[in-house]
Amino acid sequence: MQRIYEPENLMEGELLQSMLASEGIEAHLVGRDLLGGSGELPIFGLLGLSVDNDEAEYARELITAYNAALPLPGDEPESFPGTLVC
Repeated sequence: MQRIYEPENLMEGELLQSMLASEGIEAHLVGRDLLGGSGELPIFGLLGLSVDNDEAEYARELITAYNAALPLPGDEPESFPGTLVC
C-alpha cells in the first residue's frame, strides 16, 4: 500500500475514494476516524488515500486529472460565473 494523496477534508477524501472506485481502484481513506480528535491531534496530515502499489501511479494520474478539470463553457450558472455547481 502507498499513500498517494492527502485530501484537504473528509468530503474531498470520500469523493476521490469514490472516483477511484468507479475506475476499479480500491482506495482506503486512512485517518477518517482520527478527525474527532482534531483538538488534540495535529490538524494537517491526518487524512490520506492509500492504494495498492501496482495501482499507485494510475491513481495519482486520475487524481491529478480530476483536480485539473474545469467546468465546460456554458455549464456555469449565470449568478456564479466561473463556478461549477454540482
